[in-house]
Amino acid sequence: MKDILERLEYRLEQARVGGGESRVAAQHKRGKLTARERIELLLDSGSFEEFDMFVQHRSNDFGMEKQKIPGDGVITGWGTINGRTVFVFSKDFTVFGGSLSEAHAQKIIKVQDMALKMRAPIIGLFDAGGARIQEGVAALGGYGEVFKRNVTASGVIPQISVIMGPCAGGDVYSPAMTDFIFMVRDTSYMFVTGPDVVKTVTNEVVTAEELGGAKVHTVKSSIADGSYENDVEALLQIRRLMDFLPANNQAGVPKIESFDDPSRLDRSLDTLIPDNPNKPYDMGELIRRVVDECDFFEIQGSYARNIITGFGRIEGRTVGFVANQPMVLAGVLDSDASRKAARFVRFCDAFSIPIVTFVDVPGFLPGTAQEYGGLIKHGAKLLFAYSQATVPLVTVITRKAFGGAYDVMASKHVGGDVNYAWPTAQIAVMGAKGAVEIIFRQDLGDPDKIAARTAEYEERFMSPFVAAERGYIDEVIMPHSTRRRIARALAMLRTKESEQPWKKHDNIPL
Repeated sequence: MKDILERLEYRLEQARVGGGESRVAAQHKRGKLTARERIELLLDSGSFEEFDMFVQHRSNDFGMEKQKIPGDGVITGWGTINGRTVFVFSKDFTVFGGSLSEAHAQKIIKVQDMALKMRAPIIGLFDAGGARIQEGVAALGGYGEVFKRNVTASGVIPQISVIMGPCAGGDVYSPAMTDFIFMVRDTSYMFVTGPDVVKTVTNEVVTAEELGGAKVHTVKSSIADGSYENDVEALLQIRRLMDFLPANNQAGVPKIESFDDPSRLDRSLDTLIPDNPNKPYDMGELIRRVVDECDFFEIQGSYARNIITGFGRIEGRTVGFVANQPMVLAGVLDSDASRKAARFVRFCDAFSIPIVTFVDVPGFLPGTAQEYGGLIKHGAKLLFAYSQATVPLVTVITRKAFGGAYDVMASKHVGGDVNYAWPTAQIAVMGAKGAVEIIFRQDLGDPDKIAARTAEYEERFMSPFVAAERGYIDEVIMPHSTRRRIARALAMLRTKESEQPWKKHDNIPL
């Protein structure tokens, strides 16, 4: 018996060392943790239960029969984050560069299937060079099986991808179909074809960082939802994010103990809006003052910064926030902002997370670049997302709500349940100056008449009371009471049920 136990211990040690000490040292030299070190940081201490530690590839081509390492380049299993079950797979770059073989894929598929059965979130840690070329179509088939399960699990369990090294070729499509992607600056990158292929095909000379680094995907492409300085910070932030997310689409939002009084008043909000209607202010400050203990987890904070999306809590329960940001492009809606917010709204709706929308929007961004880029269709995505949402929707108009953008931003007309306005709100087809110049074009040569007409228009439309008189605004509230009013509205809406007609699926304007 002792011999058997010793043999087991030896095999365990061999599996745990991955590609060997030299490759582990090389990984550390690049500023990266190993696959096992990442799992230890991500999960609660001692909670990880590993699957398939001894799995090896079955390829006999190109001398691969002489190169077999236990685990085959990916570590899989389950554990807990703050006591809640999650499934995880972590690609091991020290073993065949983390490349995907048929056996490697089967390990990932197993935890994907188990996560779906258990209705628990799944987190993938990526650090790999794509498909294992020596296995050809068997590796490609493995990718297809993984992709199919990503789609099946979408909207059922949260799927999180963390890019912590190279992620190329087929490896990029699995993260692309998950709910959130996060990257590590300077050490991670994503692209379908690498710099060498790009140079061969298009003659472009580009580095891996320029082609698919964290800055590219958080600022330009919107592929990634956030980036962090190093592996440790990234994993700690993923633990924080998981505290906001439900386990599945039927579990309801998590509730944690909060010591922040839901009836707390904040007098500073009474002076948040500048006297000059064209002067910006930070909508992020309003969100942080409203949520429990100023704890706000922003999603895609570096992309389309004219709109803010992210998670906070009210009375200890997760709430999704969407807000125009007057500090950037005056908070205008453009194609990028519309897509960003639409995807976030659809995620919240899929997982029954209530949505609070703060509105200060002067309209849609005009110009040929926007129109040629499909602003109509992209704006319709956000309109579609809000109109389709069945979760509680609470809307607060703080200042401008002009034109079609008023309708799109969770107005009463597209399904808003409780719609408030601050007394500073201005709800109209457009700003007073533009409106008067159209309506009273004949008076443009008379500054006194134009001034009088502008004052008349402002009095008639540039306040929340016309909308309130029609019931489009439920109440005009004091800014300092915003947190209390939102908390009470969300509590009342907790039992909301909304029936939708049967359909196989909708046809969102992609």
